[in-house]
Amino acid sequence: MRADHAGSMSSSRRSVRAAPRPGHDTAPGLSPARVRRRAELGLRGEEAAAAYLVRRGLRILARNWRCPEGEIDIVAGQGATIIVAEVKTRTSLRFGSPLEAVTATKRRRLRRLARRWAAAHRAGGRPMRIDVVCVLVLHGDRVFVRHHQGVA
Repeated sequence: MRADHAGSMSSSRRSVRAAPRPGHDTAPGLSPARVRRRAELGLRGEEAAAAYLVRRGLRILARNWRCPEGEIDIVAGQGATIIVAEVKTRTSLRFGSPLEAVTATKRRRLRRLARRWAAAHRAGGRPMRIDVVCVLVLHGDRVFVRHHQGVA
């Protein structure tokens, strides 16, 4: 598990969706502008995480896969293994590391979602692993990625 500097990601590389994802637009106490910034940060983190995984030799099979029980940020393949990756993006460590945000409840949900994805894609016999990819964006342009394998 090592940190990696993913480099700066200019907005010209990919247009960032301004509208928040469904279910994330009604955060209590947050202004629409703040909700939009959080959604943009999440998208930037997912882009950095996907690029990191590809550089490490993984194949991205799906992004933002949804079913009635929830969403998987990234599904990747490495050999015969299916990797379900939760991406957590932060701009500081003030409230703890991004990994700490993946609670036992979230880990159980990720295992359940991994089984759902495997069933939907006829991959039930393949080995599966749950990973967390933590992305730290500092001062708007420095992006650091840490990949935690087999967390659930």
